[in-house]
Amino acid sequence: MVILISFCSGFYFRDIFPKQTEINDTIQKPENANTIKKVKGIGGIFFKCKDPGKIKEWYKLHLGLETDQYGALFEWQEVDDPKKNETLQWSPFAETTTYFSPSTKDYMINYRVENLGELIVQLKKEGVTFVDQVETYPYGKFVHIMDISN
Repeated sequence: MVILISFCSGFYFRDIFPKQTEINDTIQKPENANTIKKVKGIGGIFFKCKDPGKIKEWYKLHLGLETDQYGALFEWQEVDDPKKNETLQWSPFAETTTYFSPSTKDYMINYRVENLGELIVQLKKEGVTFVDQVETYPYGKFVHIMDISN
């Protein structure tokens, strides 16, 4: 009897709750959506404030951040490759900085991506606005893009 009730209630709930595939089918994907993994993490958090020096001192005193002239650097190891060290840069900027331009926001987020070259090609196809060209440093490659929040 319990099996019969379970079997019948399965049909009942199937009609009430849509399958996950039916839910996924209702989500519209852009025609040119690519299946490459794009963002894999955060590389930096940058924000404007009245006095970056005081902010760094406050975070050092109250939250124990080891700060330097740029802010603080958080370090960790990759999950898939524990021998590989990664970092996240936390940096306060003066509220008068033009470093975030042409964005009018008081913050900027640096994302880590799987393959910057492939991502740039894809983003250009999708009409994303690029602020500059790729710049290469000993600690990575960077390009600034604008999202739709500006």
